[in-house]
Amino acid sequence: MAGELWVAVMVAAAGTFLMRLLPLVWMQRRLAREDSQGATAAMPKWLGVLGPVMIAAMLGASLVPVAGTLNAWVATAVGGCVTLLVWWKTKSLGWPVVWGVVAFGVVRFLNFVVI
Repeated sequence: MAGELWVAVMVAAAGTFLMRLLPLVWMQRRLAREDSQGATAAMPKWLGVLGPVMIAAMLGASLVPVAGTLNAWVATAVGGCVTLLVWWKTKSLGWPVVWGVVAFGVVRFLNFVVI
């Protein structure tokens, strides 16, 4: 089990790294090629949309809990609401995620303690 977990972590890390690296390398090569030809380099419109689209896909996937239990749905809703409230107060990126994860964990933990 521990070996499978490490493989999953490594695959996720490699995927995350490649999602960021490949567009960067591709754009650097394209800009260098256009610069050597004397053309004006312009970033393609789809590349500017790529980041927000990936974030939206991850958000959509994380809003549906793996376990279809009531506690999982409640924990997801509470975590999402806490994330939005902390973001609304701080307008930052880090603290909303931290407090959303903490709220999610507390709700999940409290269900296991009660059972």
